[in-house]
Amino acid sequence: MRTSVIAAAAGTLALTLGLTACGGGSDRGSDDGRLVVGATPTPAGEVLAYIQDNLAKKAGLDLEIKEFTDYVTPNTALQEGSLDANLYQHAPYLKDFNASKKTDLVPVAEAYLPPMGVYVKKAGDAKTAKDIGKLRTGATVAVPNDTTNEGRALQLLAAKGVIGLKKGVGGTATPEDITSNPKKLTIKPLDPAQLPRSLDDLDAAVINNNYALDAGLSPKKDAILLESPKGNPYNNVLVVKKGDENDPRVKKLAKLLTSPEVKRFIENKYKGSVLPVEEAAREGN
Repeated sequence: MRTSVIAAAAGTLALTLGLTACGGGSDRGSDDGRLVVGATPTPAGEVLAYIQDNLAKKAGLDLEIKEFTDYVTPNTALQEGSLDANLYQHAPYLKDFNASKKTDLVPVAEAYLPPMGVYVKKAGDAKTAKDIGKLRTGATVAVPNDTTNEGRALQLLAAKGVIGLKKGVGGTATPEDITSNPKKLTIKPLDPAQLPRSLDDLDAAVINNNYALDAGLSPKKDAILLESPKGNPYNNVLVVKKGDENDPRVKKLAKLLTSPEVKRFIENKYKGSVLPVEEAAREGN
C-alpha cells in the first residue's frame, strides 16, 4: 500500500506533535506485522515502491509507504508513532532535528547518496548554463533555508570558489559566514520545496536532489555544479524511533535497501543522479 500526505501545515503539525511524549520505541500497534514507512516521493518513495513490488513479499515483509512533501512531518509523525520508520533525510539533518525538536530518532542504515546541485533557468545565458563561474555580478542565488542544507549549499558554492567561508564552519555555515563574495551574489534562503518553482525568478538555485527530480530535472545532466561523493556525509538514512533499532521488520528493510537488487535499480533508474552507498563510496575514492 502506498499513500500520499500533503503537508500544507507542516509547521503547525510539527508544533503539535512536538508536544507528544518522547518515550523510546514506537507507540503503533504492529499485530499484523506491517511496517509503515514515511518517505518523500523521489527518490525514497520510488526505491521503497521497488522493494514493495519486487522484494518485500519474499523477505516476509509487509510494507506500507506514506509519502510526504516536506522535511518536517515525516519526523514528527515517526516520533508520535503514526510511522514505524522513515527514509528521506541525511544524518546531519536528523541530528539537528533531534536537537531542535527534542525528538529521539536514530539512523539504522545508509541507503543512497542524492547529490545536491546548482541549477540555472533553462532560458538563461548559455555561458552561465555551463559554468557557475560565469554567473553575473550581483546575481541572486537561492539556497535551502533549513540549517543543515543551507550550510551544505554554501559549502558547495565555496568548493567551486564562488564564495569564501570562515575556516572550520563546515555544514553549519550561514550567509553570515561568507568572507569573500567577488561577484557580490545575493544569497536568498528559501523553503527547499519552493526552489525548483522559483528558478525562473532567480539566476541560480542550489536544490536538494529529491526536489530537483520531482521537478523533472536531472542532477547528472542539468546541474551546472554537482556535489562530489568524496567524503560526503549526506547519504540518506533509514530512521526509526530510539528503541526500535532491532525490530525484525526494520532489519529486513535495512537489508533490502542495501541489497544488490536495489543497487541495480538505483543505477538503472537514476543513471548517476542518485548513487547507491557502495557506488558513492567508490566514486569518492
